[in-house]
Amino acid sequence: MNYQEAVQFIHSTLKFGSKLGLQNITELLRRLGDPHKEFRSVHIAGTNGKGSVAAMTTSILYQAGYKVGMFISPYLERFTERIQINFQEIPEDELACLTGLVKEQIDSMVRDGYNHPTEFEVVTAIGFLWFARQRIDVAVVEVGLGGRLDATNVVKPMVSVITSISYDHTNILGHTLSEIAFEKGGIIKPGVPVVSYPQLPEAEKVIVDLAR
Repeated sequence: MNYQEAVQFIHSTLKFGSKLGLQNITELLRRLGDPHKEFRSVHIAGTNGKGSVAAMTTSILYQAGYKVGMFISPYLERFTERIQINFQEIPEDELACLTGLVKEQIDSMVRDGYNHPTEFEVVTAIGFLWFARQRIDVAVVEVGLGGRLDATNVVKPMVSVITSISYDHTNILGHTLSEIAFEKGGIIKPGVPVVSYPQLPEAEKVIVDLAR
């Protein structure tokens, strides 16, 4: 599989839609050796500012001497922008190689009766696999959609970050600020510190309740 074939395969999975939930990504990562358990992480959710916070956090860690992975979406010009280490994009040949490995496990999953992973689940698996193979110190991981049921929520981070919450994807996340905050606050985990942008009272109450 070459780079163009890899990107074509990844984009072809768009037809499987956006299925929120962790069963598929958990199974796919298990078959790949649970690469997300090989590095520490910072997990970022929110409506506005996720990309900026991810870039700033990556820069701080990089300047402090860490080998830092950054997983973001979407991209501006090149697909490889989504997966970086120390601000260097994943090489095209490595993306192609890892996509081939992930595809093998997806084919096996489908034969075993699992649903085909979505595009975001595929990209998440590729990113985490590359980070593990490159032995990074920490990954800065941006949520794709929501948080609670997002594919990235398999990580057990050092810290969870919630940026400004407002109305977005209301057809999926809910029609009130409380409902949206509940989904985004779903990245909060026991024993993991949470840093939150000052929220509107309706959203702040949900975040505080989840963090208790």
